[in-house]
Amino acid sequence: MLLPLTNAPRDYAWGSTTLIAALEGRPDAAGPEAEIWYGDHPSDPSEVADGSGLTLDRWIAAEGAAHGITARLPYLLKLLAASQVLSIQVHPSKAQAEEAFAREASLPEGAPRNYADDNHKPEMIVALSDRFEALSGLRELGATRRLLEALGEAAAPLRARLADDEGLANAIGWLLSGEARDVVAAIEAALADAQSTEFAAELANARRLAHWYPGDPGVVVALLMNYVVLRRGESVFLRAGMLHAYVSGLGVELMAASDNVLRGGLTPKRIDVDELLRILDPTPGPVPVVLPVCVGEDRGVDAFPADVPDFALLRARVSAGGAEAVIRPAGPLIVLATAGAVTVAGDDGREVALTPARAVFVTPDESRIRITGDGEAFIAQPGTPSTDRDTP
Repeated sequence: MLLPLTNAPRDYAWGSTTLIAALEGRPDAAGPEAEIWYGDHPSDPSEVADGSGLTLDRWIAAEGAAHGITARLPYLLKLLAASQVLSIQVHPSKAQAEEAFAREASLPEGAPRNYADDNHKPEMIVALSDRFEALSGLRELGATRRLLEALGEAAAPLRARLADDEGLANAIGWLLSGEARDVVAAIEAALADAQSTEFAAELANARRLAHWYPGDPGVVVALLMNYVVLRRGESVFLRAGMLHAYVSGLGVELMAASDNVLRGGLTPKRIDVDELLRILDPTPGPVPVVLPVCVGEDRGVDAFPADVPDFALLRARVSAGGAEAVIRPAGPLIVLATAGAVTVAGDDGREVALTPARAVFVTPDESRIRITGDGEAFIAQPGTPSTDRDTP
């Protein structure tokens, strides 16, 4: 069965007034449009555009079993549009989430909690804009020391703490604890005149972060992270424990269905330093850019390897007069158009036409779907349950 989906953009302050609007071919929005969610997540389920008035979670509860769906979707698909940086954050592994969620169940009512559920939250972002900026993982220590040299004596106390990987984690805890306010202020001031041929982009990004979040220790934490620029169609996969933040651009994001986030700066929200350090993987090194791999029955379908049980992400590109893209569902899936105009057809010949930012939910009793037209669509579906590289 094919069910068209709709949802309204979420208006987080870091969202863009232009990126989603341009994708849809409409005038700029009056306020920020940060994310559009596609799925049955209870925080913002999609609406089923069949006249029933149901959200997808309610439709699955009422009708899902008849179409082979016996549980909530294990993934959440999003369009993400950032005009300024999101908070630095990290997500737990499955084992860490289960232990912590059970531990917090005994807290008194009203006590601050870090865990909304017992699930992990690996995630993947694929750039739709020509340029998508992100902070992904912790930079190799030798390179970070060279970057900090460009900041002179202001960064000397931080350099002294970076003897090894353990020192990297301790330095992050020190910066976020509030004990390093003077060092943070000195580094922020030194950014104005700092120069480095090797790290010009990183320093320029840090100056921008300091403009958005003056005095925030996350500005200095960001200097310890890999600054990555994705081109359209490139991706990064973020496993458990990996510190990250999206800076700017439009992308398709796919993640496990969880709300578990531990923040590490660039935010007015609560930061639990001890819990952040407990789940942080401080191993430094570059985060590989994930490129699509051709799969399926034709050359019109690519996969973005992630190797987690919760989700798999495919991309179909079709052209007028060209071959159709054929997808054989591995469970309930969502097709999201991101360019041009595509048509999704099921076993019975029913068709749903999609333009950018429009989506359709496909139940797993469809043996295959066909995508035709002239455009691009991303397909989210469950991953392979036999492998999981999530655990640090």
